[in-house]
Amino acid sequence: MRLRKYERDDSHAYTFGVFPTLELLQHQPENVSEVLLHSAGVRNEGIAKIKTLCQQTGIRVSVDDKLVERLESKENTYAVGVFEKYQPELKPEANHLLLVNPSDMGNLGTTLRTLLGFGCRDLAIIKPAVDIFDPRTIRASMGALFQVNFAYFDSIDSYQEAFTHNLYPFMTNGEVKLPNAVFTPPYTLIFGSESSGLPDSYRKRGISVTIPQSKAIDSLNLSVAIGIALYEATQGK
Repeated sequence: MRLRKYERDDSHAYTFGVFPTLELLQHQPENVSEVLLHSAGVRNEGIAKIKTLCQQTGIRVSVDDKLVERLESKENTYAVGVFEKYQPELKPEANHLLLVNPSDMGNLGTTLRTLLGFGCRDLAIIKPAVDIFDPRTIRASMGALFQVNFAYFDSIDSYQEAFTHNLYPFMTNGEVKLPNAVFTPPYTLIFGSESSGLPDSYRKRGISVTIPQSKAIDSLNLSVAIGIALYEATQGK
């Protein structure tokens, strides 16, 4: 395999950094092709853990400063995990989070970490959308990606053909305030893009919910709103 700067159409992707690489090795070892190390990180405690995991799983590990620097130009990148892209399946009995046309890799990454933090592991994404395997998404998720099930769909209709969940679209003018919302499982919390939110047509898809906020801002950051919603939804009200 010839390694080059990441491109979306590649069959493989990368983790940049010690912690995301450890998460990859711990949760998706069967998809790891090799691990590259930088000599500057020889004394890093995480590097020793990476070497141990690679030895236990038979994954090739090598020190190649030039290749690491070519793949990731940021300083202090001591480890690069090379892995084949994979496609997990959403669990039909689990509650889902659904993102419609997410356009920011940082928000997608932090959403993955937030999702996992509240014990949820199933993420649906409506295209067009950013690449979940982009190293910038993985870095923002701190490797949480490797414990989350995810799937892309062409439309909300195709998602509903696959799953019969109760839908709760989150909108700034939703009909039910979040503290009063009752989420009947299996449910799907739906959020729109960072720039425009959900189209008004989503009102007909389920019970629309709004997060009360002050009038000093137009809306909350997407990943912040998702965190608030997940906290309320997972309280078992």
